[in-house]
Amino acid sequence: MKNFADLTEREVLAVAISSEEEDSRIYMSFAENLAERYPDSAKIFEQMAEQENGHRRLLLEMYEKRFGPNLPPIRRSNVKGFLRRRPIWLTKNLSLDTIRKEAESMEFEAERFYAKAAEQAQDVGVRKLLGDLAALERGHETIAAQLTDTILSPDVRAEEDRTRHRMFVLQYVQPGLAGLMDGSVSTLAPLFAAAFATQHNWQTFLVGLAASIGAGISMGFAEALSDDGSMTGRGSPWLRGITCGLMTALGGLGHTIPYLVPDAWPNAFWLATSIACIVVFFELWAIAYIRARYMDTPFLQAVFQIVLGGAIVLAVGVLIGGA
Repeated sequence: MKNFADLTEREVLAVAISSEEEDSRIYMSFAENLAERYPDSAKIFEQMAEQENGHRRLLLEMYEKRFGPNLPPIRRSNVKGFLRRRPIWLTKNLSLDTIRKEAESMEFEAERFYAKAAEQAQDVGVRKLLGDLAALERGHETIAAQLTDTILSPDVRAEEDRTRHRMFVLQYVQPGLAGLMDGSVSTLAPLFAAAFATQHNWQTFLVGLAASIGAGISMGFAEALSDDGSMTGRGSPWLRGITCGLMTALGGLGHTIPYLVPDAWPNAFWLATSIACIVVFFELWAIAYIRARYMDTPFLQAVFQIVLGGAIVLAVGVLIGGA
């Protein structure tokens, strides 16, 4: 890799031309990514891509005037000092905030490049062009804000906020809630069956631990393999699977941990069981709240469904363990 200070004026212009082309294509990728979910924000990135194409044309005209039509094959990746960004634009269903932050980073880097290149330029025309481009890149954030104010009306902003909320629910809340419900409810029966069958805390804890980990693995794979997110917009299957599996395991461990109370303690079994029942109560209410808050389920309906289901599973576990 070459140091920036070692670049010739010709190489600086070549890097600038390739960078503007790459940035334009990235902005168009962002626009395509957003077109279905946020069509009005996609228009902003289309206009930003066109601006980058305009910068490229100015640079290309200056280059051809100074050095002819042949461009040396040098890019940002061949020069030290540029940010090494992971190509997130290759990822589908990026959040709008993530895309905007990436665009801000690109604009800041471009402005720094042009400012530094202008300081090193010997030719007056090249120095002026690079300085002008630095000023334009510096103003891109303002331009983006103006485009946002022009294109994104209050109604459009409200619709995009609703879409963002819907995407958050699909990608994070829904898998996490499914895991929490499964971990909190499905592990109750084996846990309390073992508790009342053995009336020993340590053995009960081991059963609950195994049930929680097993449920976490099972739910994690089930969620990850349910779809790849390309059609449903539910995001990365790995992320959804990890979220669901982790919440499943945590839900089960919540009412399993009280059985770490040492068996040697007086009334240890009943103490652990009482604490576990209290934890279950709060877990079920938390699930009901999440359903009401994010899934638009009436709170009383969510409470009735979750508490009734938990009570039935808990009763089954107690009956099996006491049989």
